[in-house]
Amino acid sequence: MEHTGLAGRVALVTGGGSGIGRASALAFARAGAAVVVSDVSASGGEETVRQISAAGGEACFILADVADGEQIAALVAATVSRYGRLDYAHNNGGIEGPLSTVVDLDEGEWDRVIDINLKGVWWCFKHEIPAMLANGGGAIVNTASVSGLKGFPPLLPAYVASKFGVVGLTAVAARHYARQGIRINAICPGAIDTPMLDRIGEGAQRLGVSLVAENPAGRLGDPAEVAEAVVWLCSDSASFVTGQTLTIDGGFLA
Repeated sequence: MEHTGLAGRVALVTGGGSGIGRASALAFARAGAAVVVSDVSASGGEETVRQISAAGGEACFILADVADGEQIAALVAATVSRYGRLDYAHNNGGIEGPLSTVVDLDEGEWDRVIDINLKGVWWCFKHEIPAMLANGGGAIVNTASVSGLKGFPPLLPAYVASKFGVVGLTAVAARHYARQGIRINAICPGAIDTPMLDRIGEGAQRLGVSLVAENPAGRLGDPAEVAEAVVWLCSDSASFVTGQTLTIDGGFLA
C-alpha cells in the first residue's frame, strides 16, 4: 500500500521492540518517516532500528517505560531535540498480565496492567499532544484490542478493562483535539502472530481454556497487516478519520 504525506515527517512508536510495534516502525520508515523506536527491551528496540537502517531508513532507539511519566516526557523531548518535530505516534506499549479470574487477580497485578496499558497511553498523550500542537498538528494511533470491544478472553480481566479504557480515552481525546489538527484513532487487533499471543496461548492451554474462538479468516493475522492500518491512519489518506476504532481481526467480531 502506498501512503502519502509521511516523507520528512517523524514518527514515535512505543513497544517497538517486537510484534505489532516493530512492524509499525518498519512500515513508517518504508513510507519515508524518521522513526523513534521505544521499548523497555533495549535488545528488541535496537534490533528494530537495525532492520530499519539496513533497509535504508532513518531511526533511533530510546529506552522508556510507558508507565513512567518522567521517562515519557524525556522520550518525547528527545524525539523533538533530535528531529525537530513530532508528527505521528503509535502508542503500542502494553502487556497482557497474568491469566486469572477477577477474584483471584491481586492488586499489584491489576495495577501493573492498568499502569502500562491505559495510564501509559495517557502519559503519552500528555507529552505527545503538546509537541504536535507546537508544529501545527499530527496523528496518533493507540493499540487497543478486540478485548476492548468484547469481554474476551475472560481470564485476562485487567487486560480487557485496560483495552476498553484505551478505546474510551481515544474517543474523548479525539473529540477535544480534532479542531486543533490532531487526529486520534485506535486499532483493535484480534489474534495476531506476536510474542504476546504466544504467551497468552501457552498459559491458556495449561489452564485448559479455549483462548481464541474459531476465526472466519482461518488464520492468525500478521503484524505487518496491522502496521499498514496504523500508517494509513496517520497518513493524509485518512485526513477525515478521527475518533475511530478500527478492528483488524479476520472477522472474529463479525
